[in-house]
Amino acid sequence: MKKSYPVEFVYQALSLIVALIVVHALYVLVVRPKADIIMGEQRALMETDPNYVQERSVWVIVRDLEQEACFVLMIWAMAIMAYKGVVLSREHRLLEMDLVPTGEGTKILPEDAREYERQIEALSPVERSLLLPRSLQSALHRFRATRNIQDVSTTARAVCEAESDRLESELSMVRYIAWAIPSIGFIGTVRGIGEALGQAHKAVEGDIAGVTQSLGVAFNSTFIALLISIVLMFLLHQLQLQQERLVLDTETYLDHHLIQHLRVP
Repeated sequence: MKKSYPVEFVYQALSLIVALIVVHALYVLVVRPKADIIMGEQRALMETDPNYVQERSVWVIVRDLEQEACFVLMIWAMAIMAYKGVVLSREHRLLEMDLVPTGEGTKILPEDAREYERQIEALSPVERSLLLPRSLQSALHRFRATRNIQDVSTTARAVCEAESDRLESELSMVRYIAWAIPSIGFIGTVRGIGEALGQAHKAVEGDIAGVTQSLGVAFNSTFIALLISIVLMFLLHQLQLQQERLVLDTETYLDHHLIQHLRVP
């Protein structure tokens, strides 16, 4: 686990940089030029036709800095969750393997525990760092040391509970991002309303274009931020569900493939 942490940290840092570069490039090259063209056309139509009803365009809705920041954070959070999803899929694949080969009527004595430990130690270092091999090793070592089946069950459950707490704590960054996105949207709302109030004197004179544009910034930023937050929270809860299932499936695996076959002469 000590070796995997720097790798995950580097991955998170690189994914943030890539998300920032990609999103900003799309905004500079595509989003803002198209939004400026559409807004120019709409202003021209409003000047020529007093009855013209301005249509909402996706490019205009997402053009501001707050929306860009929200998309950067969304892609970053998705990249973090994708990394954790890959690790979870690797964990689930191990649950389909017979790491402790036992059949009907197989009995595992304390003297046999070391032999089963060697089979787990034959796995690759990456696989040995996953939950199932670690919990199996801890349980077998405990059985060999204490010759007590209850201690084995307690040890296996403690390893699973510690892993559950660790997985929960590692989602703190994603939760922070999910909280930060609506906050950024509200910052855009405050900025837009402030700009609209700064142009109130123009509205009194009859020029409401600046006020409506600023109010558009206020509402669009919150709208996009809340939509992204809904999607992100759904994905986060799906990831949490998979993590909880992993811990429960591991406990079931330990019970069926190991603990039920332990015997003390």
